[in-house]
Amino acid sequence: MDPQTVGIAVTTGMIALLLLRVPIAIVLVTAGYVGMVLVVAARSQGFDVGAGVNTANSFLGNLPFSSSAEYTFTTIPMFLLMGYLATEAGFTKDIYSTARLWLGRVPGGLAVASSVGCALFAAISGSSLATAAAMGRMAVPEMLARGYQKGLATGVVAASGTLGSLIPPSILIILYAVFTEQSIAKLFIAGVIPGLLSLGIYVGIVMIRAKFNPTLAPPVERTTMRVKVNSLRRTWGMLALIGLIVAGLYSGLFTPSEAGGIGAAVAFMLCLFSGRLDRKKTSVAFLETLKTTSMLFAAIIGAYMVTSFTALTGIAGDLTSWAGSFDVEPWVVIASLSVLYIFLGTFMGSIEIMLLTLPIVIPIVQGLEYNLIWFGIIMIKYLEIGLISPPIGLNCFIIKAVVGGQVSIGQIFKGVTWFLVADIVTIIMLVAFPQIVMFLPDMM
Repeated sequence: MDPQTVGIAVTTGMIALLLLRVPIAIVLVTAGYVGMVLVVAARSQGFDVGAGVNTANSFLGNLPFSSSAEYTFTTIPMFLLMGYLATEAGFTKDIYSTARLWLGRVPGGLAVASSVGCALFAAISGSSLATAAAMGRMAVPEMLARGYQKGLATGVVAASGTLGSLIPPSILIILYAVFTEQSIAKLFIAGVIPGLLSLGIYVGIVMIRAKFNPTLAPPVERTTMRVKVNSLRRTWGMLALIGLIVAGLYSGLFTPSEAGGIGAAVAFMLCLFSGRLDRKKTSVAFLETLKTTSMLFAAIIGAYMVTSFTALTGIAGDLTSWAGSFDVEPWVVIASLSVLYIFLGTFMGSIEIMLLTLPIVIPIVQGLEYNLIWFGIIMIKYLEIGLISPPIGLNCFIIKAVVGGQVSIGQIFKGVTWFLVADIVTIIMLVAFPQIVMFLPDMM
């Protein structure tokens, strides 16, 4: 059994285990360990399994510390804590309420406000699933009560929730940056314009549809300017915090790790001085941060195990040479990868897809000499599309869990169709005009 055959067999096994819903960390560690045993055994005389076990044990003994002791990983728990504190203190509700008051009278006002609210919440939480869950609880019931079409009300929140993967700070961007050895700060900034572009196209679709078919989104009552201005008093702190993080990263005033610490500290102070935190809410925020961080770090350890295994097989080098032999236009490779990621996104989560494919895809991208920061944003956008693609778009099922029997899963998937088209348009723009992604990072 040659190493390449082992690599193919182990990759197939990983996909099978993921389809069986085995937790990603267990899948990656198991696949990396078994693959390493088989590769070392195949290279030894007489297929010495003992030599493979010894090598794999040595890697597994050192890997948990060496892989998770990256200083840059400190950004993950800090940004998570910032988001959980803001949620427990009720700032996320205030952000949506403010957006609703200011945007309620435009065509499809509540849906537009929901999309903007998702973007702002994404900038706090860094998670698409958390954004969809939180905004789904607040926005969807109100839109349904106001007579909004069920598909539009649920679809706009499911789709806009994906902005949590793109708008900084993003947990997926941090993972991509560490595994590809790229600047977290540059990737954060690179996601700003594509994130705002996605938001703008979503809002445009809602407004155009509501303008030509008012029954989709009935207008709401007018609100006085005084009420609108007063609503800003409850949200200015979080909005200023978002601006501080982005401005600090762009200017180089602080590193991503420092931004995470500053964000968590300032969020805690805002929540504390506003009188919105008690002992129970604070404990919940810290406990949820601990749970999510533990899950992510377990998956990271597994991903490094798989990366070590693929390095032993020589697959990465073969893929780089293979990709370098291509003489095709960039759009051909990007189109091929888009099919792969959208297909995987129909039955797997974003973190699973990223950790599973990075060891294979990045050598191809490097062999074609594409900019890894540009490709990182393209990849995140692919993962966003997977979150709302049938049959198992996770954001759609989160919205279904929130609304219960009021809306069928079929209506939700039908509602996100317009936004899937919008995402395809966005991808085409980012591929055709790479400077949309690279303009801000190049200015840093």
